[in-house]
Amino acid sequence: MTAVLSPTGRTTITRHRERGATDREDLLAVLEEALVCHVGIVRDGAPVVLPSIFGVDSDGPDDGGTLYLHGSVAAPWLRESPGATLCATFTLVDALVLARVAFSHSMNYRSAVVMGPGRLVEDDAERDHALRLIVDNVVPGRSASLRDNTRKELAATVVIAVPLAEASVKARTGGVADDARDVAAGGWSGVVPLRIAAGPIESDVEGPVPDAVRRRVARWGGASDAR
Repeated sequence: MTAVLSPTGRTTITRHRERGATDREDLLAVLEEALVCHVGIVRDGAPVVLPSIFGVDSDGPDDGGTLYLHGSVAAPWLRESPGATLCATFTLVDALVLARVAFSHSMNYRSAVVMGPGRLVEDDAERDHALRLIVDNVVPGRSASLRDNTRKELAATVVIAVPLAEASVKARTGGVADDARDVAAGGWSGVVPLRIAAGPIESDVEGPVPDAVRRRVARWGGASDAR
């Protein structure tokens, strides 16, 4: 797998090109931290964009690695995804950038766009692997403590694979970029950092909280003890 992103015409950044990243590790870093992506597909001649949790296998069988999406067999967009071009977007908001004038307001963010043909995952072993990756993308290590998926559960679930080869990454960092005349005119400006914060764990059962859950909550600054 190449370590350098080579965006196509569909994923080439045209505005603020200096914010673009060219290292594939930057793409994987965004996908590792994101909890939800938004998937776009053309359905019945109209665009449809839906939120989805996902899993990533950087060494997966598709070109550049594999993005896995899943859902119910009854979901129309999933039934129509095999062979269709899908667009998945990922956004992490790191800060609000509040300038002295509305035009200069912005956000610090990291984002990624992945485009490619959907592939129906029909192999049972790959589908099971994909579903475990999806669980682990939310809580790393969680799937190891769960029972195996049943045949009924697998039969009720569609898994779609999308290659990671066609992608772009863009990010903004830093502070306010007001014009000199707006700075001279006065007024307040600043940056408001944002982060995910976990609340207290609400356990349904007696006993210790699994280590994987504790680690995830601790990363988000939450208390690892259940209440």
